[in-house]
Order: sequence, then structure tokens, then C-alpha cells
Amino acid sequence: MIAARSFWDLIVERASLTPAALFAVDEEDRKLSFRDYRQAVERCAAGFAELGVNAEMPVSWMLPTWLESMILVGALSRLGAVQNPILPIYRRREVSFITHQFDAKMLIVPGEWRDFDYAQMARDIAHEQPGLEVVVVDRTLPDADPSILGEAPPATSADDAPVRWLFYTSGTTADPKGALHTDHTLMAFASGMCDVLALQPDDRVAMVFPFTHIGGIGWLHSGLISGCGQIAVSQFDPKTSVDVLARHGVTQATAGTAFHQVYLEAQRNSTEPVFPRVRTFPGGGAPKPPQLHHELKAAFGGAGIVSGYGLTECPVIAMNSVGDPDEKLANTEGRANPPSMQIRVVSLATGKVAAPSEEGEIRALGPQLCRGYLDASLNSAAFDSEGFFRTGDLGFLDDQGYIVITGRLKDVIIRKGENISAKEVEDLLYEHPKVADVAVIGLPDPNTGERCCAVVACQDPRDPLTFDEMSRFLKERNLMIQKIPEQLEILDEIPRNATGKPLKHELREQYSG
Repeated sequence: MIAARSFWDLIVERASLTPAALFAVDEEDRKLSFRDYRQAVERCAAGFAELGVNAEMPVSWMLPTWLESMILVGALSRLGAVQNPILPIYRRREVSFITHQFDAKMLIVPGEWRDFDYAQMARDIAHEQPGLEVVVVDRTLPDADPSILGEAPPATSADDAPVRWLFYTSGTTADPKGALHTDHTLMAFASGMCDVLALQPDDRVAMVFPFTHIGGIGWLHSGLISGCGQIAVSQFDPKTSVDVLARHGVTQATAGTAFHQVYLEAQRNSTEPVFPRVRTFPGGGAPKPPQLHHELKAAFGGAGIVSGYGLTECPVIAMNSVGDPDEKLANTEGRANPPSMQIRVVSLATGKVAAPSEEGEIRALGPQLCRGYLDASLNSAAFDSEGFFRTGDLGFLDDQGYIVITGRLKDVIIRKGENISAKEVEDLLYEHPKVADVAVIGLPDPNTGERCCAVVACQDPRDPLTFDEMSRFLKERNLMIQKIPEQLEILDEIPRNATGKPLKHELREQYSG
């Protein structure tokens, strides 16, 4: 494992230690070694230097999960720019808001990708934002002789590290919020993942989600720290991506419930091991049905789901370990990670630190916590008087320090004054054999304040779950009568964002009538 003092140092040290080892491979079987990666980064940095990129320059970029995206990250770090990766699902409203607030001087986009013209969108935004230059990058990056590069940005300690990264939350109901990160905050959570997953150089990570998400950048750091390789999948497709991961010997089959369900279905439809080398199924970003861990472990072997909990502002606050018992892997999100992370659960009733197993709001303070928001006016509400970040999530710590997420402060359904945890109902419904996916939401009701509605995608659309079957199933599992959904809606697919979180606001809008 490498302990570097900057992201650029990490690239240099890894290329020196294991130059010929695999850095990354993509769907087209294009490969880069760590030596190749460093060389490509330096040539790309020189190319962008010729375009005027320099230290402290604010640069926004949105590219798919390509090898070129990974090279771009390193190039901007080599130049000391402040970079802002943007999720490719964002469109003009969000991108315009972000680049304006960030005062970006350059916006790097693909031309067309997945039937969307990013180049035209970027030019339209730049027309309204004088001083914003657009650079269109597909599979060819700016390239120049690295000898023109000046000195690399100086390495720093965690305390005096400058802000080099801006990640916007993938919020879906309001303007996104920009969290300020440093090389050290990202390396802290990446190192923690390396430890609990026991990453080794022969590991192969499924980079199947948007690389521009903080989790994608975190896995890039983890690969450089541990020396393992990435399998870059630009757009996850259940029909083709499983074969790509299998072909390249995936061992870390990321990245959450929606992906894990695809892997499980593929194995159930195969007479041979789909992922014969798989060791773990790392997860996060969305609720985890407890039984999914047991199903994956039974189907594939290995450790099963090794999930974590975190946010853009404070990634991987907690994470399970490959050595944890099944009961913890299935039902918790692990312990504080790294060990210097402080997790505090604050009782909603008393405002004081909750006792073990007492539910409250989760707050966090540790080395991966962001330096606040770009819009500093948001900080007072986001941090408490002791500097702990208010996550807005509900949960508890058990007597061994494992964290259990029970829901969101905003995801509690209040029916006649009774609090209903959406996650509690979802976890039970996931166990029904007819249910493939589920989201439980609260809908306005003139008589009860809110009513509980279950939105379900079924395993077989020809044999859908009925309301009576749902009610009977939940009663048999001793769910309080008051918590049993009063409404059932059937969809072909639960809408989710790029990180796998169900878009509950869309469902509320759809069914509130």
C-alpha cells in the first residue's frame, strides 16, 4: 500500500513500484499499465497546458467511464487545476448552474454520447457564460511533449492541503450542492476501502458506475494505492456488461443493489460460474436488502456483499470488512472507516448522543470529510457546533460499533402521528418471491396526513404481486398493521439515478394524484 502526499505523487509512486501491472482495461480490451498511465497523463497534461490550463484554474468536465477520463483526472492533477467532475446524466439546467457557481474557465465534454449532444449543450452554456471555454473530447485527448511542463504542485499535509476537487451532490429535488475536497480527503476514504476489502494487486474492480461520481474517483485512488486494476464499463448493460466483467476476471463486483441483482440473475441463468474469481460484492449508495447478501454468497461464494455508508460530503463513513460475520454483512454497513472517523448518533427526542441501538440522526467527523460547500451559506446548517456533518440519515450504532441505516429524516412516513420507516417496509417486501425491486413512499392524505404506498417491480410481469398478497405477507412477518402500505402500485422498473438511488420524488409526483 502507498501512503502519498498528493494524487500526483500517488501516480508517480505506483508507476515506479509496479510499472508493468494492469492499471485499467475497458470493454474494447484496450489496456493501460501503470507506466502507460503515468506517461499518458503527462502527455495529456502538456496538451492541456498548451490550451491554457494552469494551477488553481477551475475546470469542469463530464465524460463517461472511459480510460480517457482516468487520464484526464491525472492530467488536471498534474497541472494543479481545481477539477469538478460532473455526472453525465446532468443536463443544461444543472450543468449551467454548476459551471456558473464554480466560475469554471473550461468545460470538457464528449461530442455525442448515448444519443445526447453534449458539445451543443456546452456551447449553449458557454454562450451565456463569457470566459467559459469548451473543449470537446471523445476518445482523443489533447497531447503534447511533457518536457514543456513545469514543476508539479508541491505535496502537502492533510492540514494545509488546498482544495483540488469539487463534487456536486446528486440531489434530485433541488439545486445540487458543491462539496469541497482535497487530495487528502479522497485518499483517506480510498485507503480505508483498501484496508477493509483487503485489496491486492491481482484484484480487478468493476468500474461500472459513473466515474465522475465521487465513488468512481475513490476507486481510482484505491487502485493506485493497492496496485489493483480497474475494468472500465462506460455504460452498464445487463445484457453485455456481465460478460465484460467475466472476461477480465472481476474480483470486486461493485457497486450496489441494482448491479448485484443483475449479477445474481446472470448466475441463476448459467450452469457455469459467471465470476469464478469474485471475492466480494462491494456496495453502497442505495439501500441493501439483507437477504441479497445471503443469496449472492450462496450463488458465488466469497464474502458476499461488503457494503459501506457515506455521502458526497463524507464518503465511506463506515464500511464492513471481508472478515465480518454474515449477520453484520447482511444487516449493517460496517464500522467507522478509517478508525479515526468519528460517528455520532444524535437522538431526535433529546438532542443528545444516543445510546447503543437507539435511533437518531447520524453525524460524522473524520479525515475524509469535505471542507464545506462552495456556497458557504450552506455550511451553518450542514455542520454542528463541534464540526460534525449532519448527514440527514437516520440510524443507530449497535453495541459493537456497527452502523445500521434506518432511513432518511425526509424518508419517514408519518401516518396519524405514527412514524413508518420506508426502509423497514422495503426490506421485508424484498423477501417476497414476486418482488424484483421496491420503493416505499409517503403520499399526501387528507385523513391520515400521509399514506404508505409501495411501488413494486415484479420478477414476472405476467404474475404481478397483488395487494392482498402484499398485506398477508407483511402480516405474517409481524409488521405492525399501521405500517402496512395502504396502496400498491406496479411498475416495470423503479426509476433510479446514476448511483442507484430510487427517484422517490418522481414516484411521489406520479402517484400523489
